[in-house]
Amino acid sequence: MSQPTTGKAGAVAQEELSPRARLIATVGAVLALALASIDVSVVSAAMPRIADDLQGLGLYAWPGVSYAVAAAVIVPVAGKLGDMFGRKLIMMAGLIGFTVASFLCGAAQDMPQLVAFRGLQGLFGGILLANVFTLLADVYTAERRAQMMGFFVGAVGLSQVIGPPLGGLITDNWNWRWVFYVNVPLAVVAAVAVMAGVPFVRSSASWRDIDFLGVVALVAGLVPLLIGLSLAGDGHGWTTTVVLLVAAGVALLVVFFFVETRVAANPIVPFGMFRNNQFAVMAVVAFFSAFAMMGTIFYVPLLYQGVLGVSATHSGSLLIPMMLALMVSSPITGKVLPAMPRYRFLGVLAFAAMSAGMLLLSQVGPESGQVLTVVAMVLIGAGIGIVMPMATTVVQSAVDMKLIGVATSQVQFWRMIAGPVSLAMLGTIMSGQIGGGGAQTKVSPEVLAGAMHDVFLIGALTVAVGFVACFFLKEVSLRQMPKPGAAPKPAADKAATGS
Repeated sequence: MSQPTTGKAGAVAQEELSPRARLIATVGAVLALALASIDVSVVSAAMPRIADDLQGLGLYAWPGVSYAVAAAVIVPVAGKLGDMFGRKLIMMAGLIGFTVASFLCGAAQDMPQLVAFRGLQGLFGGILLANVFTLLADVYTAERRAQMMGFFVGAVGLSQVIGPPLGGLITDNWNWRWVFYVNVPLAVVAAVAVMAGVPFVRSSASWRDIDFLGVVALVAGLVPLLIGLSLAGDGHGWTTTVVLLVAAGVALLVVFFFVETRVAANPIVPFGMFRNNQFAVMAVVAFFSAFAMMGTIFYVPLLYQGVLGVSATHSGSLLIPMMLALMVSSPITGKVLPAMPRYRFLGVLAFAAMSAGMLLLSQVGPESGQVLTVVAMVLIGAGIGIVMPMATTVVQSAVDMKLIGVATSQVQFWRMIAGPVSLAMLGTIMSGQIGGGGAQTKVSPEVLAGAMHDVFLIGALTVAVGFVACFFLKEVSLRQMPKPGAAPKPAADKAATGS
């Protein structure tokens, strides 16, 4: 088992890990990432059976909403706690909590219970997502880290591919409750690997150093905002309730900004990081790449079913080209990224591919056939696969090691909130074209094709913001990051302060 070490929060070992410990830690991190990322897609396939069994069709969307909102809310907090108390402690808490919450979800007796337990599961899933990618910075050197980042992003894509059929297989052959119970042994294995492979840090931080006021303000702002956006994107439209939720969320996030910049001694989100060119640009990159991904995942099945006349079962499998392209491009990007001195143009190319793919989707009509759609999804998937490892790797190269958890979790946070924003925005466009029912309205293929044209055209123009942002990136070396546990170099300190 790894030995405890001492040092500043965010630092790990004062000497490099053994290959065996690094391998064990990586296995734990991969399993933790798989658990947190696959859980949404696995459960989605079981939801019709769950809603029928628990007689909760009226709350059909809420188990997914509660998981997503809880995960997004906790990510910035968990990243900060990882810097303060060390990744091992926080990841163990996440894995133990995820195990208990998974068992509770499987034991739920009605839909309100499932919604509550899924929110709890999302809370601990967010803790894992906030720290898994940061763990790579703790146990790998800079050059190797970029390669591993590509591998981990590919694992996320794989989880999206295998999730729905796996969920259907478990539901049909066992019981929907095993969709949750199967997490328990995997989480136990992940916890054992993290315990054995990740070094323990004796931190000088204490619970009194936690920015509790900032945590309360952040949660109070994000919960109504994300619930409101989720409802707007789920076909409810911009009702009075939705508008009030969004407005309240925005107002409370203004309060959060005031708390973090004027009151907090140890803020959850140090807003000074946004003066750092690399951090600010990569936050934009993370948001708009996730915007493209979520918009494609949500609306391409509707394009297949409503415009091209493909069956629902077959339309789900036709998302696979995008995910396969993501899985292939991510490891390649991780390999070549450290060797490219002007890697901002790699981001430019990626967003050009994503925008081109969405423009192609805007041209799909009843007579188009499926080839055009598949080509478009390959372009979008390849673009996403390039910028996802790039965003995290660049941010980790540009900030002080003591802030690496905060910075990495912020990249993940901006990806996560892009989903509700994307669906709310594109759903509003859809509803405006075919009526208030949105995707649930029965319309002809021709009318739906016209609406989808606007959805993907506006989506392409929105995603192009990332294309422009990449031109403003000032490259930092991806080969000169400190080794695990080493003190940060002066250049990294300067970048972290936004100089």
